[in-house]
Amino acid sequence: MKPSASTANDAPLPESQKLALLKLLSDEDPTVYQAVRAKILSAGDEAWLRPHCLSPDPLIRRRVQEIVDHLARQGSDDRFLAFCLTQGEEFDIEDAAWLLALTRYPEINLAAYRALLDSYAADVLPRIDTSHPSRKTLLVLNRHLFHDLAFIGNEADYYNPDNSYLNRVIDRRTGNPISLCLVYLCLARRLNIPVAGIAMPGHFICRFQSSTDTVYIDAFNHGRFLTKADCIRYLQQSNFGTQEGFLSPASPRRLLLRICSNLHQIYNQLKLRDEAARLQRYVVALAR
Repeated sequence: MKPSASTANDAPLPESQKLALLKLLSDEDPTVYQAVRAKILSAGDEAWLRPHCLSPDPLIRRRVQEIVDHLARQGSDDRFLAFCLTQGEEFDIEDAAWLLALTRYPEINLAAYRALLDSYAADVLPRIDTSHPSRKTLLVLNRHLFHDLAFIGNEADYYNPDNSYLNRVIDRRTGNPISLCLVYLCLARRLNIPVAGIAMPGHFICRFQSSTDTVYIDAFNHGRFLTKADCIRYLQQSNFGTQEGFLSPASPRRLLLRICSNLHQIYNQLKLRDEAARLQRYVVALAR
């Protein structure tokens, strides 16, 4: 999202000016609207505008909603960028994913989404032994996630930006490899199952590791189990080589960087310049 020309530190708008600006929002001249919009954005105060999202005038209603959404996204953008600049390698990846989602969907109810993930885990909990997670535990989790809940890799619309935002992945129960792995990681953490993300070139997977077993999990393909030999074969066939680091757990920072890099590339391909610029700022911050 393109930063506004003015900061939000200007003096609050007086009531008389608010009324005048609100009246001008009904002017059908787009030049007038852009000037009014710029003035409201420069003040950075959306609270007085929110009640007018229900205005009986459809033009005012639409324009007020656009301005309110813009200001909310701008605040979310600032918070997420600050997060990227101040965090180290280790942080709560779920928290980070929600902060990223807010930059695109600032009005989402995070508590409701977290509760939904809690409920997914609660449905699995009675059927597993959390003190001794095993391959059998993964089968139970896979059945619930990919059969009962019907999460699936979005092969038909692979480059849709919504495949990368956790709220939309949960809404639509589809996503790309890294976002489906993120859902898997969120549930595994709630169930105390030792699962990590593996950032292979070209494909993101999960790895379960216990004292007696190692299983690689392809969340994009219904949670299919892979061996280390399967992963090495994929790397060789894809001409990526077989560096040991390709199968090492990805830190939360590296995982988040990959999500943002994917989105940056997608927005560039879609020629959504403001969105691409927004994601580029995150990528630069995370790559420091």
